[in-house]
Amino acid sequence: MTNNKSIGWIALGVLVTLLVVVSGGRFSLQESLLPTAEAATAKHYTELEFPPLPEVGFPDYESYQLDNGMVVYLIEDHNLPLVSGEAMIHTGSRLEPADHVGLAGITGTVMRTGGTEQHLPVELNRMLEQRAASVETGISTTSGSASFNALSEDLDTVFNLFAEVVRMPAFAPNKLELAKVQKRGSIARRNDDPSKIASREFGRLVYGENSPYARIAEYSTINDISREDVVNFYQTYFRPDNVILGIVGDFDSEKMRSRIANAFGDWTPASEEPAPSVPSASQNREGGLFFVEQPQLSQSYIKMGHLGGKFKNPDFPALDVMNEVLNRFGGRLFDKLRSRQGLAYSVYGVWKPHYDYDGVFVSGGQTRSNSTVPFVQSLTSEIERLRTTPIASEELTDAKESILNSFVFKFEDSSQTLARLMRYEYYGYPEDFIFQYQRGVEATSIEDVQRVAQKHLQPKRILTLVVGNSSEIQPSLSNLGTEVETVDISIPEPTS
Repeated sequence: MTNNKSIGWIALGVLVTLLVVVSGGRFSLQESLLPTAEAATAKHYTELEFPPLPEVGFPDYESYQLDNGMVVYLIEDHNLPLVSGEAMIHTGSRLEPADHVGLAGITGTVMRTGGTEQHLPVELNRMLEQRAASVETGISTTSGSASFNALSEDLDTVFNLFAEVVRMPAFAPNKLELAKVQKRGSIARRNDDPSKIASREFGRLVYGENSPYARIAEYSTINDISREDVVNFYQTYFRPDNVILGIVGDFDSEKMRSRIANAFGDWTPASEEPAPSVPSASQNREGGLFFVEQPQLSQSYIKMGHLGGKFKNPDFPALDVMNEVLNRFGGRLFDKLRSRQGLAYSVYGVWKPHYDYDGVFVSGGQTRSNSTVPFVQSLTSEIERLRTTPIASEELTDAKESILNSFVFKFEDSSQTLARLMRYEYYGYPEDFIFQYQRGVEATSIEDVQRVAQKHLQPKRILTLVVGNSSEIQPSLSNLGTEVETVDISIPEPTS
């Protein structure tokens, strides 16, 4: 039995035969049945022309403060039937007691997992899952957060659940114990990843192991955390005058103001306002060569650097241009250490500031064990060359264009703008800080790059950390001309 597809092919064959006869055998199926087109000659990339980048700016937004001190930002965006929000809370693990390291993180976890005074954890989860919504909480080094995402039609229900989690967490004891078990598990696994070992131990070398910016949880600090500790930490910092709330999406601002007033307007602090100062950061060790033995490795993980600075440093735009010269794809480090010398799987060098405490300048990468010493020497040489020799005009142009041309991606959606406004409010930066930075990059010169490199890259302060296999590192690290100090990363056993 002949199907329709076979009939179609037979018909096409008959048509082609007839056309060949009519045309005297000169028929071309491609020429007759398909449109003709001339192949365009490809242009060289230098001949391509692009329109100028569009100007970027903040969308319309509204900000105000409740009588209880809560700061609110609203941005309407009706492109999708979605609403999201986040509260930033003035807290952080840097404020937890030194003998209770891990308390802030556990508090942030159990705020959500432990349910609320009105809804058990299973009820809260079910109500959110039924609406494809989410409410999440957490506490990082420098801040706390609580967020929600919901369809516009479910906003009232989800927003009320979000308010419950922020204002009335139940801290269910079984969920607290589960969070502690999970934290103990992460302690047991913390030496499994050599990359994470390098990042953790480099921070401890720069800031000091007892610094609130580098200390780590141990079994003893987790075991000592009680529900009373969690509740006290929450009540100390989760208060309306410590909160910045931002909401973006498909809503009416007038109705949202009323919704916020109903949910948070009567919130009063449970305790007196804390007056914690931001812990300072200083460099713990001035230079040195440090090694973590990992005999199973066939490559080395290397970090080199020293204490850095803050975003508000007036040199930051020029330092970011310097970062691009060093660190971008095709930049100095990639070109020299990876492409030409073949010393690195990955290589980087970047000035990494923070908002309200000093960050770090950190460089490094991964290399074969037997390339460890040449890698360190070559990286040191590139840092010194940046300090002593002016960069080429092409390097400056490429670095600045890389930064400025990517600027539009910082304004792809309203959520990015909202997050930036809230961060600037939280850390006390001017709301146009990003545009100040943009103008600073535009004004950066070759002389500026060399000036900031000489000022902020300090070879004598550089700490060098290698995580690797000493038996495979040949020549040995002693060839770097500095005494090698071994770093102990053993995990203290839990006490009964």
